[in-house]
Order: sequence, then C-alpha cells, then structure tokens
Amino acid sequence: MEIKISNCNSIDEAILTVEVGFLNIKFGVNGTGKSTIAKAIELNATNPDNLMQLIPFKYLDDNNTENIPTVVGAESISTVAVFNEAYVDTFVFKPDELIQNSFEIFIKSTDFSEKSAEIEEIVSVIKNTFQQNVSLDEIINDLTELSGCFGKSKTGYSAAGSIGKGLGKGNKIENVPEGLESYTDYLKCENNTQWIKWQINGNDFIDVSDTCPYCTSPTNEKKDEIKRISNEYDVKSIEHLVKVLNVVEKLEKYFSDDAKINIISITKNKTGLEKAEITYLKQVKEQIDILRDKFLNLKGITFFTFENIDKVIDGINGLKINMGLMPFLNSQETNTHINLLNTSIDTVLQQAGLLQGKVNVQKKSIKITIESYKLEINDFLKYAGYQYSVEIEGNSENYKMRLRHNDMSKSVNSGDQHLSYGEKNAFAMVLFMYQCLSSNPDLIVLDDPISSFDKNKKFAIIEMLFRGKRSLRGKTVLMLTHDLEPIIDMVKNLPHTFNPIPKAAFLRSRSGIVSEIEITKSDVLTFSQVCDENIANNNEDVIKLIYLRRYYETINDKGCEYQLLSNLLHKREEIIDTSGE
Repeated sequence: MEIKISNCNSIDEAILTVEVGFLNIKFGVNGTGKSTIAKAIELNATNPDNLMQLIPFKYLDDNNTENIPTVVGAESISTVAVFNEAYVDTFVFKPDELIQNSFEIFIKSTDFSEKSAEIEEIVSVIKNTFQQNVSLDEIINDLTELSGCFGKSKTGYSAAGSIGKGLGKGNKIENVPEGLESYTDYLKCENNTQWIKWQINGNDFIDVSDTCPYCTSPTNEKKDEIKRISNEYDVKSIEHLVKVLNVVEKLEKYFSDDAKINIISITKNKTGLEKAEITYLKQVKEQIDILRDKFLNLKGITFFTFENIDKVIDGINGLKINMGLMPFLNSQETNTHINLLNTSIDTVLQQAGLLQGKVNVQKKSIKITIESYKLEINDFLKYAGYQYSVEIEGNSENYKMRLRHNDMSKSVNSGDQHLSYGEKNAFAMVLFMYQCLSSNPDLIVLDDPISSFDKNKKFAIIEMLFRGKRSLRGKTVLMLTHDLEPIIDMVKNLPHTFNPIPKAAFLRSRSGIVSEIEITKSDVLTFSQVCDENIANNNEDVIKLIYLRRYYETINDKGCEYQLLSNLLHKREEIIDTSGE
C-alpha cells in the first residue's frame, strides 16, 4: 500500500510504500520525521480527528482546510501497535507484573478459548438458570447493597457505614422525639429528607423576625420547637437510614421468620444500636456475603472454577447451597430459588466425568503454554547476555509474568529501576512482540527500536522478533530507524535467512518533502567496495589517494605503499615510518 502523509509537524508531504505481510525497513537520519510518520499512522487508525495534534506551527492560525493533517492510503489499517518510549512507560514493568494484561497475552489463546467454551457448554445449565430467573440478579444486587450498608471494616461493621450512621442514634423516623409529634407526617413522608433539608435551611432566617420564615405567622412561642428539627435530625443520617430501611424491605421475604422479626426490631430501635444488636447484624452480614458469593460463583462459573480442584466432582458438590447453614436467610422464598440452582448443579454432576477430562486437558495446555513462553524468553535473555529470567505465576485470570535476577529467588518488583535503559528497552520489545501476536494488529510500527544496543544484542533481538518460531514473521511491520546495521544484516548479509525477505528504503527529506528510495542488496557496500569505487570513478586525485590509504587501513596493510601515501597526505618534508617495523 502507498501511504501519503501531509501537513504533520515538519512534514509537508511524505509518501512511503508498505508491503503487507513484510518487514518494511525505512532508514533515515535524525530529523527526517520518522516519529511523526509513526504517530500520524497511529492517530489516523484510532481517531482521524486527533491528527490535528500534529498540525504544523505555521498552520495553527490558518483556517484553510487544505492545510490540515491528513493520511491517505491507509484505509485498510484499523488497528496499529506502536513500539516507542510511550509504550515502555505505559505497558511494561508494572509494580506486580512485567507487562500489563499478562493473562490475555500469554494464556488466553484461541486454543484456550475453544477449550473453555467446551467446558462452559457443560455447565451452561447453571448459567441458564440465572438467565431464566431475572429475580436472581435482583437478589444479588440487594444483598450486595445491604452488605455495603455495614461499611468498610474487617470486623464486619463500621460506625461510618449507612447502618452505623442511620441507626447509630436510633430510628428517629419511627420514634419521633417528644415535642416534635406535630411534624410526624413530614418526617415519615416519602420525601422526608428533602423536607428536613428545607426545614434546616430555614433556620438560618429564624432570628431575622418574630414571624415564621416558612409561613410568616408569629413564632415567639415556637422558635425553639422549630430549631429542634436541626438539632435532632441531619439530612445525611436520614438518607442513610432511608437507604437501610428500603433495602431491608426489599430483602424482607428472604429472611427467616425469626431473623425478620429481629432485624425489623433493630431498625426501629429508639436509642441506638446496642453491642448485642451489632453482633447479631454482623452474623446476618456474614450469611448475606456467603449467599451472595455463592450466587456470583455460580453465575460466573468457568474453567477457572475447577482449576485448583483435583476432583471436579468434589468441586461441583461444593457449589451446592445448603440453607441449613444460613439460618438467617432460610425462608421459603429463598429456598425456591436455591432449589432451582441446586437442581441445575445436579444436572452438571451427571457429566462430571466428561467435565473432569476437559478440565485436565485445559490445565495441561496452560502448563505447556507457560513453559513454552518461559523457555523462549529465558533463552533470549541468556543469548543477549542478561542476568535475568521470567516466571509466569498465578491462577484464574490473574496469571502474571514476573522478572527474577539470576542471583535472587524472589521476583523483582521494580524492573524499571533495576534494569539499565538498554536492558529495559530490549526486554520491552520482546514483550511488545508477544502482545502483537496476541492482539494481531493490522500494522506493527517499530519507532527506532534497536539503535541504542550493541551489535550482539541487536542480533539477538532481530533473531527473536523476525526469525523465531513465534515471531513477527509474516506480519505487516514498519521499522523506522537511523541505524544501518539491520539493513546490512537483513538486506546484504543474511537476506536468505528471513522469510519473507525484508523490504528496505532510504527516507530522504528535502524542504519538508519526504520521499523514499529502495535499498537493494547491491546498494549496500562494504567499505572496501566504497574505496574501490571512489578510487576508480572519482575525478579528484586527492580524493582517490585518501580512499587508497583508507583501503590499506581496511585490509590492515601498513607497508611501504601506506607509509608513502600517509607522508604525502600529511605533507611531511621527511619521511616517517609509522608501521613500527
């Protein structure tokens, strides 16, 4: 495809060819606009409107639509993955894992998804029970809401929760304080919190006049009574109380008869919560949480439900809900729903053997996958000379890749602090490759990826990225670089080892116009060949002599001819022999 980029930063126009399914290397000196090219293609794929970020300064005050940034010819590219410093800073070397979303990248393959689908088909009867009974979701939501009313505390109860704030000083809606009985209808009305707020706000004006701030009738004898509303009630406490009362009412039919009586009695408490009442409510919360978690586990049943269980039949039996162990919630209504779920679990039990086999296959597949990735990455680290290795640890959807130094048994939690700049970038590039293999973008852009590495590490990275069994080989890759070595290796010296053979071009920039010139094998010359061409074709004798001397240096021949040329070029009056012979 031919991509035309216009009016982006310093680029007025750039035209470059990207061959689909090939590694496309674009070599250009610093300042050519390589990073702008990468950014323009990325923005055009994600949201073309964002191309305005790249508008040149000279057009910032120009309303001419012909001068806005555009990318043409990349319409088939809808997803782009870009390796640059922003990628390294954003996605890799997280505090508790090497790369964000390790599970999706290394575990969640097509094979994994297919095997998981087979397992979920067997247990689908349980999920169908939820789909056919929407009230189960309502119960889960109500149980979650009531549990949240207890506040955040390891003990199960916090005075800062809705129950503590709403009932901590007693239910003053049910128990209107003496002397305020005339306000009962307002305190118990549906919009009582709004009325209380209105009443309290009016108190700011109670002393302005001897008349009522609400009705302008004389208030000499009622001022203290009116003020008592704000002393006895505050809007937030009433809001918390109303929230608790509403959710208790919704769940009332799921409480056992004794629990219902006790809970309603506690919510109507006049003086506040006693220690025994708090203890009772904490026990209710514990059973609420158990039942809710049982529901959630059944609704979200997957392969991971059985991942850490040796015998699937035991795991299935463990999913059953025994209401005899949850006496506070053991009502007829609750049991109606529980019986449906337990019946669906019994249906799955009939296929326990088949399920066991599929779970075992999935476990084995995950183990093989993990070992395969570890071997590949650790071989790369060893080959590149890094004293590190990786582990993939965890379970369920919390598999995480972690880094270890060879001198340590524990994981390195801050890889970005322990690794050098070069180590970090090299490793990040390998992790980026695996992310691309997982997400399969239309275009992969490497923005000057290996210029800072020494030759050995460059070769190790190129080997890993483009020639490995699991690599970017056959993907559409755009490598933008100012480093000649990849071109020398991939175009000149070892093109036969790459399949398909990479495409290379030189980016030339003149007055904001970027064009490209194809680089072929014959264009890449050794220095000896450069010397030969200049000696044979240059019209300037001095230039010929300079390259002839450099030629002798190249072949490490500093004999008589080299010495003569050296003395001549230095204009020495007396001949000096620097050969040491």
